[in-house]
Amino acid sequence: MKQLRIHYLQHVPYEGLGTIKNWIGEHQHILTATRFYKNERLPTIDSFDWLIIMGGPMGVNDEKDYPWLIKEKSYIRKAMDMDKTVIGICLGAQLVASSLGARVYQNPVKEIGWFPVQKSKEAIGNPLVGSLCDTFTVFHWHSETFDLPRGATRLIESPACKNQAFVYGDRIIGLQFHLEISPQAIRDMVGNGKGELATASSNIQKGDRIMAEIGHYSICHQALMDILDKLRTN
Repeated sequence: MKQLRIHYLQHVPYEGLGTIKNWIGEHQHILTATRFYKNERLPTIDSFDWLIIMGGPMGVNDEKDYPWLIKEKSYIRKAMDMDKTVIGICLGAQLVASSLGARVYQNPVKEIGWFPVQKSKEAIGNPLVGSLCDTFTVFHWHSETFDLPRGATRLIESPACKNQAFVYGDRIIGLQFHLEISPQAIRDMVGNGKGELATASSNIQKGDRIMAEIGHYSICHQALMDILDKLRTN
């Protein structure tokens, strides 16, 4: 199998690649990064095969506070135009959707914690999610959502958020939730997001509840490995 050159974009120190890094190491792919919080530069798009965009607490439209978002969205669009494989996670999925011309806005509810999602009717027969259970529990931490980009296929949905995951063509995928989380990554996110967890609700779990349900991590891990393996064969 071809050795891939994989570049990722990271927005805050505590939302990194998670278990994606393990998959990259197992397959001996080449890994590089741009960490915007360190003011690192973006490489030329022809220097990588895959682009992975991670999460973060900022919003897609917060360009005044984070001016690098303008350049980042243009960069993602160029990568897609050059037929790169592009994976967006949480904020990354919103950035991919925005780069495809879709609207990004506040979801009716904020989702933080372990909540179930299900495959959509449109996902039937799609190889990217063919091995996933019809309903499974994943880790969420988002307040915004996006319209389905024109030409994209909805893969995953839930009552709280219609567009949980989509695929555009066969190389571009957006995941609103966090399949990449590891137990340590969850601890880091809970530790850095205590303010958002202060008031629990039907869609926001407190930190101790999140940690008590950390066993769902293994399902997320297997789902992500399946998706990455299938993307690698495209």
